[in-house]
Amino acid sequence: MRTTSIGELEELILLVVGALKNSVYAQTIQEELLSHANRKIDITAIHTVLRRLETKGLIDSELGGISKVRGGRSKRFVKLTVKGRNLLDQSILIKMEFYKRLLNNHS
Repeated sequence: MRTTSIGELEELILLVVGALKNSVYAQTIQEELLSHANRKIDITAIHTVLRRLETKGLIDSELGGISKVRGGRSKRFVKLTVKGRNLLDQSILIKMEFYKRLLNNHS
């Protein structure tokens, strides 16, 4: 079975989606990355990553209502899938294992 791999930005965005749970869309992700990770990411890059994550089955999305404020366009809301959560769980476990070894080697 082939495992799904993701890059650092994909992982950060996936973490934001999972952490916020409700009403998550690209602008919210952009704001969270800036305020919590001090990362200023272009909104277009976020949309590209969201499409890639959805293609990999790590998030689901649905269109919200049309808004006059947004020029008649809908927001695309995203949420973490079970597959996405499992991937994040595995990723953090692997990182924790290596970090524990790092700490033991430098004590």
